[in-house]
Amino acid sequence: MQDTFNKLGDQFKVYFPNVVGAIVILIVGWIIAAIVSAVVKAALRRTGLGTRLARAMGASEGGGDNASNVAGSAVFWLIMVFVLVAAFQALNLTLITQPLNQLLNTIFGYLPQIIGAGILLLIAWIIARIVRSLVVRGLRAARIDERVGQQVSGEEAAAGEARAVPLSTSLGEAAYWLVFLLFLPAILSALNLPGLLAPVNSLLNRTLGFIPNIVAAALILVIGWFVATLVRRIVAGLLAGVGLDRLSERLGIAGSLGSRRLSDVAGLLVYVLIIIPVAIAALNALQLAAVSTPASNMLNELLAFIPRIFAAAIIVGVSYVIARIIAPLIAELLEGFGFNTILARLGISREAAANERTPSELAGYAVFAWIMLFAAIQAANALQFPIVAQLIADFTVLAGRVLLAVVIFGLGLYLANLAAAAIRRSDASQADLLALAARIAVLVLAGAYALREIGLANEIVNLAFGLTLGAVAVAVAIAFGWGGREVAGRELERWIENRRSNPPAIQPPSASGDD
Repeated sequence: MQDTFNKLGDQFKVYFPNVVGAIVILIVGWIIAAIVSAVVKAALRRTGLGTRLARAMGASEGGGDNASNVAGSAVFWLIMVFVLVAAFQALNLTLITQPLNQLLNTIFGYLPQIIGAGILLLIAWIIARIVRSLVVRGLRAARIDERVGQQVSGEEAAAGEARAVPLSTSLGEAAYWLVFLLFLPAILSALNLPGLLAPVNSLLNRTLGFIPNIVAAALILVIGWFVATLVRRIVAGLLAGVGLDRLSERLGIAGSLGSRRLSDVAGLLVYVLIIIPVAIAALNALQLAAVSTPASNMLNELLAFIPRIFAAAIIVGVSYVIARIIAPLIAELLEGFGFNTILARLGISREAAANERTPSELAGYAVFAWIMLFAAIQAANALQFPIVAQLIADFTVLAGRVLLAVVIFGLGLYLANLAAAAIRRSDASQADLLALAARIAVLVLAGAYALREIGLANEIVNLAFGLTLGAVAVAVAIAFGWGGREVAGRELERWIENRRSNPPAIQPPSASGDD
């Protein structure tokens, strides 16, 4: 037992200095790590590098303190790794220190690559900030925001609320990140990461290869927009100078355009005619078949459809002008012929009041509508819309039938009034009753013909008219045959006796006739 204690005492004497040394190393190393960590945190906070690092990582403004704390903690534990290695070496624990030494050797062996990548990243950051500043200032000096007026939606870094970002700022941010994209292959190569370098190189090559297409499309759009705007203003100014707006006011077209002038509308049409081929050319310059082919086909069809629209617009416009000229002339002509008083004299209508439309004005409106219907048919044919043209044609035919039915019924009303007045002026008994019956009969007949002309249930009209006439005939036959058969018999016998007593004389043959 004494030997055992002696051996333990000897071992303690041997390892006690090592244990004390390891503890001292841990304490001193912990103090140094804490001091260095605090210095790093304070330096990051005072220089604002923590806040910039947080912004670069997409964090909010308050993330600067968190970034400083994370950096300080990383420095603290990095130093503590070295302290632990030194403490384990002081304890002669090679089994633990060997993998840690390998880890540190690997880290320090990779440290130059990290430093090189960091230097490249710093250079990229400096260049990106310079390029962004130059792009933003150049675009603002050119007043691109005021001229184009284009804004895109962005997000505020602090509150996360949507705000309006000028186009110059958006293009500056795009240039900023484009610089990082250009430096990314060099950074990955410095870090010796071939697995990430290959796809990034492929992406960068495709992006750089597509940039000329984007630039060409943008130039085509900008130049085309400038030319279209210039031509639009020139055309609108010329048409306004030659008096197109005054002509539209005289023809009554200006009211249908609202606040726009006819010269402005013509300029807008010219603008559209120019901008559509420009858009087609820009899409072709992008060389994106999946996008440009269907879009180009659509724009080509629209461009081919524009002449039809012009033809239809000319047809409708000319017809409108003609209708506006002819309709008042016909109304005045009918009024001059006494059309308003003729209808009142015939008993079809009454005299129009001062604030009412006269029959001649209504006839003028009907002529106007008729001309515009025919113009609509021709415009639909010009647009190659056969179904629409057929629908308008069917409606026109139906309107004509309705108008003819109204004329038939008006004529029937006149004849009914004429027959009723003639019967009332006669000396027949029950003249009022007979006049009413005659009036109803003529109106029923005229109404039947009017409904047949419209084409509304011809079979029903024929059946109703036939049943009514048959019912009247059967009623007369029954009334005469059942109630007045004795009177009818006596009259028939008297007629036969008269024939017998007064036979017809036989005429001798003419002297000039042949034997």
